[in-house]
Amino acid sequence: MKEAGTKLIAQNRKARFNFSIEDTVEAGLALTGTEVKSCREGRVSMADAYAAIRGGEAWLMQCHINPYEFGNRANHDPVRPRKLLLHRGEIARLEAKVSQGGRVLVPLRLYFKGGLVKAEIATGTPKKLYDKRATEASRDAERHMRRELGRRR
Repeated sequence: MKEAGTKLIAQNRKARFNFSIEDTVEAGLALTGTEVKSCREGRVSMADAYAAIRGGEAWLMQCHINPYEFGNRANHDPVRPRKLLLHRGEIARLEAKVSQGGRVLVPLRLYFKGGLVKAEIATGTPKKLYDKRATEASRDAERHMRRELGRRR
């Protein structure tokens, strides 16, 4: 999953558990200077983050980037909406997918690529409780099998 020249900043670990992911898109992120410095320190939380399309533009909402420690009074707001940089066609395609029954835009991870901050956005449908239980049960079974195979070796 890690490509050459990329550095992971933050990952939405619950996204793949709570949503069944269908299609992913890489988007740039419009940030201020102090936000980029905080990202370099890894002071980002994507726990409550989501993406939305409003007024023909894509936005990353509720992504918490801590204020830069050495910033001045012009430091940034930690949870301000941040613009996702996508082509008009990509936004239209995502908007069409989201308008179909029950799909949402989910941010999966933030990373540096070539010195720029990128966000991986995915369309997905929320999992039902029984789907989450099935996922957890299969993960536990896989872990148990690996443990038994390890003991036998």
